[in-house]
Amino acid sequence: MRSAWVRDPRGVTVIGGGAVASEDLDGALAVAPLLVAADGGADRAHDLGRAPDWVIGDLDSISDAARARVPGGRLLEVAEQDSTDFAKCLGRIDAPLIMAVGFAGLRLDHTLAALTALVQPEAPRVVMLASEDVILACPARIDLPLPAGTRVSLFPMGPARGTSRGLEWPIDGIEMTPGGRVGTSNRALGPVSLRIEGPMLLMLPRDCLGVVLGALGR
Repeated sequence: MRSAWVRDPRGVTVIGGGAVASEDLDGALAVAPLLVAADGGADRAHDLGRAPDWVIGDLDSISDAARARVPGGRLLEVAEQDSTDFAKCLGRIDAPLIMAVGFAGLRLDHTLAALTALVQPEAPRVVMLASEDVILACPARIDLPLPAGTRVSLFPMGPARGTSRGLEWPIDGIEMTPGGRVGTSNRALGPVSLRIEGPMLLMLPRDCLGVVLGALGR
C-alpha cells in the first residue's frame, strides 16, 4: 500500500458513480465529513449538490465539467489498471473510518469488486451503505445491541468460521466458504456477539447504521 495522500482524523466519505440517495450522502458526511470522489463519483456528488474535496482514480470516467470544479492539486491520478477506483481510494486514505456510498445497486461487477475490496488484508475500516443494507468486513470481535428479529447476514469472502451469541441459528463449528456454507438471512434473538476468523462480510438492515457505528466506537 502506498503512503496515504488524503488524511482526516474525523473520517472520510468516498462516493462512487453508482446510485446514491441524497439522504445517504448526507448521513455519511455527518459521520465522515471529508468527501472523496472515486473518479466519476465526482459527477454523482455534483448531481447531489456536493463538491468533492478530492478526486482519486484513473480519471477515465470523470466529466470535463466535474474535473474543472476540483480544487487545485486535489485531482489525484492513479494510472494503473490493476485495481478499481474504489480500491485506489482505500489505499490512499488515512482515516479512522471510511463511509462508502455509490458502490452498490447498478452494475453487479462493480458491486462485487467493491465488496471484495472491503476484506483485503490491508483495507481500512469501511462501512458501505447500499439501498437496503449496511455492509462491512466483520471485525474479529463485535457486539451488536440489535432488536429481536433483525436480519443478520454473514457472507464469507474466503474460508471463514466463527462463534456467535444471540443468533437464531448459531454459526459455531460451521466452516464457511463462498462456494459452500454461507450465513445469509439469519435473525437476531436480541443483542448479538460475533467472533470471526477469516474474511467475512456482515450485512444488516439500513436502519442499523447507528448500531454499527456505536459498535465500532463512533
